[in-house]
Amino acid sequence: MSDYKGAALLLRALPKAKELLADRGYDADWFRVALKIKSIAPCIPSKKNRKIQIEYEKILYKQRHKTENMFGKLKDWRRIAMRYDRCVHTFFSAICIVATVIFYLK
Repeated sequence: MSDYKGAALLLRALPKAKELLADRGYDADWFRVALKIKSIAPCIPSKKNRKIQIEYEKILYKQRHKTENMFGKLKDWRRIAMRYDRCVHTFFSAICIVATVIFYLK
């Protein structure tokens, strides 16, 4: 399933934001229109096969790697990557502890 089909399910729950950074998997005309209706500026590069490439803010898009790196560091912890905790509350607590350790080790 494409990424933007999953995004359709979460569209109503999006918090107020100025911009949305996303990768090429979210490049769809209907998704861009839905974001503009919610007053969110899409910062999504066009797919390679799009006939008319849509401009996006490249400097802002380059900041996306910081979020990707953070998720990569969280997944270095086996407990988080494999999700050993069944309870959502316990899993979230483990993420908070790991994020705190990562922050202080930085």
